[in-house]
Amino acid sequence: MQRHLLIGVAAMAAVVVTSNILVQYLFGDWLTWGAFTYPFAFLVTDLMNRLYGQAAARKVVLAGFAVGVVCSLIGSQIVGEFGPLVSLRVAIGSGFAFLVAQLVDVAIFSRLRSQTWWQAPLVSSFVGGALDTGLFFAIAFSASLSFIAPGVDVAWANEAVPVLGMGPLAPLWVSLAVADFFVKLVLALLALVPFRLVLGRLRPESV
Repeated sequence: MQRHLLIGVAAMAAVVVTSNILVQYLFGDWLTWGAFTYPFAFLVTDLMNRLYGQAAARKVVLAGFAVGVVCSLIGSQIVGEFGPLVSLRVAIGSGFAFLVAQLVDVAIFSRLRSQTWWQAPLVSSFVGGALDTGLFFAIAFSASLSFIAPGVDVAWANEAVPVLGMGPLAPLWVSLAVADFFVKLVLALLALVPFRLVLGRLRPESV
């Protein structure tokens, strides 16, 4: 059990570190490359939950949170063209969103674990992804939450633009959140494939 827990922690750490690096690079107008790696944190959590139980999954989540905090601390000390790579609001938003979303994922998965094999990972990832996106973008960029860190300039994220370039006017961060959540939905569906393959290999009686 201890060996498998270390593997889960290592996998979660790899996802978190990779995503923290790739989030610095843009993919189109609304996304960063980190949007395509971060959702796999839910896959790691769900596999740990299915194979070893919710206690093990929570330990992996807490390890991922700790790694994320370290990444934020490092990023806050690296100054880019527009200031620190990780602002205080981004650090708080990413950490809080990760912890809440992943723990809710664990709770929902555990509640649905007796259902058809795909229901628990899909529903838990969907709800967890929605929470993660909503909490992170609101905390990191919403003007109404500027009291979190008054010295952080988020004016650029609150410029009114058409949602995804074609919808009604809304703060820019809303478009970023919508695009991010869409990627999470797509990857939650695609992640069912490796989820079933790994589960079938390690515990074939569960599929």
